[in-house]
Amino acid sequence: MIQFCDVSKTFNEGQANEVKALKNIQLTIQAQDFVVLVGANGSGKSTLLNALSGSFKINQGKILIEDQAVNHLADYQRSKWIARIFQNPLSGTAPDLSILDNFRLAALRTKAKGLGIGISHSFKKEVKEKIALLEMGLENKLAQKMGSLSGGQRQALTLIMAVMDEAKIFLMDEPSAALDPKSAKNLMQKAQQIIQEFGLTCLLVTHDLKDAHQYGNRIIQMREGSIVKNLDSSQKKALTLNELFGWFGE
Repeated sequence: MIQFCDVSKTFNEGQANEVKALKNIQLTIQAQDFVVLVGANGSGKSTLLNALSGSFKINQGKILIEDQAVNHLADYQRSKWIARIFQNPLSGTAPDLSILDNFRLAALRTKAKGLGIGISHSFKKEVKEKIALLEMGLENKLAQKMGSLSGGQRQALTLIMAVMDEAKIFLMDEPSAALDPKSAKNLMQKAQQIIQEFGLTCLLVTHDLKDAHQYGNRIIQMREGSIVKNLDSSQKKALTLNELFGWFGE
């Protein structure tokens, strides 16, 4: 599904504040892999996600999605493959619009633009059915403004918006960091359910090592722009939480 081929990214190249954020990344991610990225601040985790989504141009190497090189594609051109959920619950949604209107905007990401999109009965029915997966009762509040919802509710709805189109890759950058513990736990449980149900390929950045241990079938540790550990499914399954905490004492 995804290949990073000798990918490097340097910010402020040649200046005093130059940062080598990614260094010769070689990484293959199979379809429906759920990869957890861990590492200290500045290790390159979020930069790796941003490189994949097209937030900036890489300095070196090649990124492929389904064997297609996407280096030349802008972020909006990669949206047919990629959906994202950010750390800030306010990101990715329009607070002054209703829940339904937010889903209409999400539908516009990959579909042909038209005045009629999102107003059909079938579209509303699909939105209701998918929101019902959250078991929050929000499927009956489609006219409510997004800004009136809690952070946990908005993040959960962002999960559903990610599967409203044909996106196959789901990027989560600290999605539960701004939430209270109960909301964070619920969000991660729902995320895993949706990822499995819709067969998504997922990359999760997290500082919560308990979540890193519990979720995903692969785990990668980054340090100073490089991948220093890359565990496959069987290795991750055998990894203990104490061993994972030990990575950060090395």
